Amino acid sequence: MTITTHRIGDAAIDVFEVGAGPPLLFLHSAQGFDPAHPFVAGLAANRRLIAPSHPGFGRSSLPDWVDSVDDIAHLYLELLDRLDIEKADLVGCSIGGWIAADVASKVPERLRRLVLVGPVGVKTGPVDKLDIPDIFAIPADQAQRLMFHDPARARVDFSVLDDATMEIVARNRETLAMLAWEPYMHSAKLRHRLHRVDVPTLFIRGASDGLVSADYLARYAALIPGATIVTIPEAGHAPQIEQPERFVEIVQDFLK
Repeated sequence: MTITTHRIGDAAIDVFEVGAGPPLLFLHSAQGFDPAHPFVAGLAANRRLIAPSHPGFGRSSLPDWVDSVDDIAHLYLELLDRLDIEKADLVGCSIGGWIAADVASKVPERLRRLVLVGPVGVKTGPVDKLDIPDIFAIPADQAQRLMFHDPARARVDFSVLDDATMEIVARNRETLAMLAWEPYMHSAKLRHRLHRVDVPTLFIRGASDGLVSADYLARYAALIPGATIVTIPEAGHAPQIEQPERFVEIVQDFLK
């Protein structure tokens, strides 16, 4: 695994790379990217896995002008240019799925296949009701129960974390709020552009996901022509974490 800081304008973006083969761009969830997770090695088994840390997440900088998913999507388009990648497979999880869908709506010709894992980013339900539970307004233990099939396995003991790690945890949450607070967890415009996505697209959802419901995902998938859905049992909002082997198997089979 290598970590390179790419400067795009005044943005400094840390990019993790591992493996060799056709390029696979992986866009992480709000928890950030941890190269130690087992699914990472699985995806990189026969791919050049490229995983940028989003602006404001991890140690990537957050320029003042970056305040939307749309801004991040444009930065990643330039990152593909910097890396001399003309066409890639794209996998995005949660808010990373939102970014991935935005990228796909802009330049579908630069993608080969698209995988969206528990994505947010569009409004599909009634205007007076949230599609995604408000994770900023509920207690942390309740949020854990919504996010994970087995919350006990995902619980973090913050008392043992060093200051640098705690700063990253706080920074990730702060940036998520900035990007997704208003309007909450969606762009009012993205749904009207998704018909442009003309590449094979797979939606993945954990069966126990309490944030992204099956109905929401079905309505989301209906916005992309020909998109299909796979559900992973015994997994919540992060099936790549709770069921890494099954997750990698599904993604690798689809990308073939």
